[in-house]
Amino acid sequence: MAKIATESLNKMQRTLLLAKIHNCTLTGANINYVGSISIDQVLLDKAGILPYEQVQVVNNANGKRFITYAIPADANSGIIELNGAAARLGIMGDRLIIMAYGQFTSEELKNYSPTVVIVDEKNRLLEVRYYDDLLTKV
Repeated sequence: MAKIATESLNKMQRTLLLAKIHNCTLTGANINYVGSISIDQVLLDKAGILPYEQVQVVNNANGKRFITYAIPADANSGIIELNGAAARLGIMGDRLIIMAYGQFTSEELKNYSPTVVIVDEKNRLLEVRYYDDLLTKV
């Protein structure tokens, strides 16, 4: 296997966690919708996740992981709803982690820290943290 030059590594983009909405509660599942996950607009804004941005969803209740895209639900509604085929991957009350990823160069990583949106059991915003803050408290 060939070694990759340090110069090439510095120009390479790496895919890392950009933001996540941690331990939110699934409020519904709509099999008849065309697809995606509906997320309270306030949570999207705080996480910096854009409408139609690709997200990975992890269902803590059943271990399922899948990729879909985010669509905004009404602000302050607390809605986290699986739509389309993804609706079969969770039931109301399941706890989810919703993650978006970004691609960064080595230079961009010097000032990088993922955003972590923490919510309560009704998906109300509790706080916004950054991983550098979280890791210093471990």
